Amino acid sequence: MNNTPTPHNAAKCGEIAPTVLMPGDPLRAEFIAETYLTDARRVSAVRNMYAFTGTYNGRDVSVMGAGMGMPSMGIYSYELYHFYGVEQIIRVGSAGALQDDIGLNDIILAMSASTDSNYASQYHLPGTLAPTADFLLLSRAAANAKARSLRVHVGNVLSSDFFYNAADTVNDSWRRMGVLAAEMECAALYMNAAYSGKKALGILTVSDHLYRKESLSAEKRQNGFGTMIELALSLI
Repeated sequence: MNNTPTPHNAAKCGEIAPTVLMPGDPLRAEFIAETYLTDARRVSAVRNMYAFTGTYNGRDVSVMGAGMGMPSMGIYSYELYHFYGVEQIIRVGSAGALQDDIGLNDIILAMSASTDSNYASQYHLPGTLAPTADFLLLSRAAANAKARSLRVHVGNVLSSDFFYNAADTVNDSWRRMGVLAAEMECAALYMNAAYSGKKALGILTVSDHLYRKESLSAEKRQNGFGTMIELALSLI
């Protein structure tokens, strides 16, 4: 914890709270801080990847952008866990639905994260790792969602390295295996959490459906995910 600031985070030790919400978009991080946190202050803007710390219901909380893809999430979450004393990271992001019973704006709790990435190769494991969420965070989020009568789905998501994939039938294979939705960061977050002995959960809002050509606008993705944010904050 004496390695701060880092090349990617200008915050000093103690300026990041033990709980961090991580959207992919730094502008969404700014929106969350300004809308939901009290006395929020920006503690880092390196590479325009904003980080803020404030309070929610009297408890310290930080919110920081993670960028797009597992390499970006891998860097920021690793530093938060290892250099800033962060105990739990809650990813709040978007996902593309794969299953017919999932609609736009539904909430997905990522119990596990399959991946086409080679991220786990660094651990030299003698098999295949199944990256999973922290059970306590997951179970609390599911209970809180039920109490709020939210449309919520709990299960496996795909964390893909590819937004544009030359194999145009690849989603069919994941869909057939019951994967709920595709996104790009949860697997790296869950692996970093496991490696550091910390906690993580992915809470995702469905922003598009990969089989019905339905989607939300970029503006709605940035500013319209209030239900997901409030669910994440209920875990603080």
